[in-house]
Amino acid sequence: MFSKADGYERFMGRWSRLLAPQFLSFVGVAPGEMVLDLGCGTGALAALLRDTTQAECIVGVDQAPDYVGYARQKVGDTRTRFAVGDARDLSFPEATFDKVFSSLLLNFVSQPSLAVREMVRVTKPSGVIAAAVWDYSDGMELLRAFWDEAVALNPAAEALDEARMQLCRRGELASLWRQEGLNEVCDDQLSISLEFSNFSDVWAPFLLGQGPAGAYVAGLRSDAKAALESRLRRRLLGAGPDKPLTLRAKAWVVKGSVGFMVGHRGGRSAR
Repeated sequence: MFSKADGYERFMGRWSRLLAPQFLSFVGVAPGEMVLDLGCGTGALAALLRDTTQAECIVGVDQAPDYVGYARQKVGDTRTRFAVGDARDLSFPEATFDKVFSSLLLNFVSQPSLAVREMVRVTKPSGVIAAAVWDYSDGMELLRAFWDEAVALNPAAEALDEARMQLCRRGELASLWRQEGLNEVCDDQLSISLEFSNFSDVWAPFLLGQGPAGAYVAGLRSDAKAALESRLRRRLLGAGPDKPLTLRAKAWVVKGSVGFMVGHRGGRSAR
């Protein structure tokens, strides 16, 4: 569902770039720290870390080779590097990083507890791990409108609605953090707004096949696709003419500190 860098940039990259500054402010990075950006995508958060912090080293990891190649080309430099990797089986030694960020990833990971344990394992004692996920239930206006209209046309689409995904509701990230033994767990909700020049600017990224919504559109016949486009346009614009649009999105964020014994019991993994 997420594999092509150019498609991701048009579909979700512009949202993640707006979220990144607030996420970074929520967590913080001190001069000289080693930072991991897990699920780095096309490098929006890594670029912000490079440009606005004095982190000693920033490492981005993503499972999609095309994303990693894009990030290397656009963001990589002497302080910032990228690698292909699985969040549930990281190649780094224990206690490598001071801060580990995971932005817009964990809800897409099967068995996210394994990914959190790996985040803990590669973090130094007293270091911090943090995550952000979209509030798909009612906090992501664009996707809420999309799935409402998709389900109105095809009730079977409800099974694909991202509102059904794990970790996307109030308190779920914090519960996972506490379950995995993190200390000083703190969660919050962040809000952003994205401006679109017209309805085509909204609709065209859905045609690129990225994410659950893009994959759903890619599987539709041309007549069903046109019907969904028409309903979404009416939902966002009413009966009026095309015009610029502003849509809001909310994300849940969590952070917690790693205790001395949590995740550092000898061996490569605490699983």
